[in-house]
Amino acid sequence: MIISRTPFRVSFFGGGSDYPLWYRRFGGAVLSTAIDKYCYLTCRYLPPFFAHRFRVLYSKIEMVRRIEEIQHPAVRGALQLLGFRRGVEIHHDGDLPARSGMGSSSAFAVGILHALHALQGRMRSKEQLAKEAIHLEQDVLGETVGVQDQIAAAYGGFNVMRFAPDGSFSVQPVYLPEPRLLEFKSHFLLFYTGLARNATEVAARVVASLEAKESAIRRMVAMVDEALEILKSGQLSDFGHLLDEAWHLKRSLNEGISTPLVDEAYDTAKKAGALGGKLLGAGGGGFLLFFCPPSRRRHVQKALAKLLHVPFDFEPSGSQIIFYDPEQEYEEPEEGIAQ
Repeated sequence: MIISRTPFRVSFFGGGSDYPLWYRRFGGAVLSTAIDKYCYLTCRYLPPFFAHRFRVLYSKIEMVRRIEEIQHPAVRGALQLLGFRRGVEIHHDGDLPARSGMGSSSAFAVGILHALHALQGRMRSKEQLAKEAIHLEQDVLGETVGVQDQIAAAYGGFNVMRFAPDGSFSVQPVYLPEPRLLEFKSHFLLFYTGLARNATEVAARVVASLEAKESAIRRMVAMVDEALEILKSGQLSDFGHLLDEAWHLKRSLNEGISTPLVDEAYDTAKKAGALGGKLLGAGGGGFLLFFCPPSRRRHVQKALAKLLHVPFDFEPSGSQIIFYDPEQEYEEPEEGIAQ
């Protein structure tokens, strides 16, 4: 049995520049951090005593004989990509809901590849996991996704990611003195709006408008280095103001990015003392992140009492195999024992 644990992420600046349509022409950059909320995937070879050869448990339970019959696209795609022949049982658990803007689909992609590789006796590097998850989502599944989420899930940590026109990427950890980092983290509040959305649909509309919104994307990329300068030697309040500017730019990319409920919550938080914030992910719903002085945290929480507050911390490690117990192999027939 194998258990992988893969973190979700919070992205601060540069979103949109990680789509191939953009960075293949102009390059791109994103400032983000993995957080201590995880996707867990348990995998084991299924003993050959059952009528089904594949059992997949998530919000549904699937029991089928052929990989092609699996409805979950990422599970089906990963099993096909890695050339599985033996029956497998896969069980998913997550700390946060799907379709909520926290990179959950990419965390799943990284986690399932990590676990299945380990089940086959292989350990993959962070770079390999990120690249394979990008290939799985973009090429195998045909999803309209960028590349920052897979990298954040695989690598973990607080990083600047830079994307080159040739398709390569780099991951540069952000190092801050411990007191400065603790002060920085004390400014964040995360709330769940209760709204789920189809990230691919929202992202497709955003991607379609990228070229028309070139000046906005360029400005959002430039904010990555501005934010780094603030973190190193500036006033942390300027980070919040920069987030506020980025949010308004992001909203200009497409009408579907925000909703009346999100706009109302954002305005309420600003009036209660938040300096800035953003809706995480492609837009349309999910989680709202705010940056506010520690002295105003309780005021913002009270003002947004109807939303679920979600405490979090930064996560340094990325996707991990947290349980590894290789099993003895059955010499099962090609189609299993049960017919």
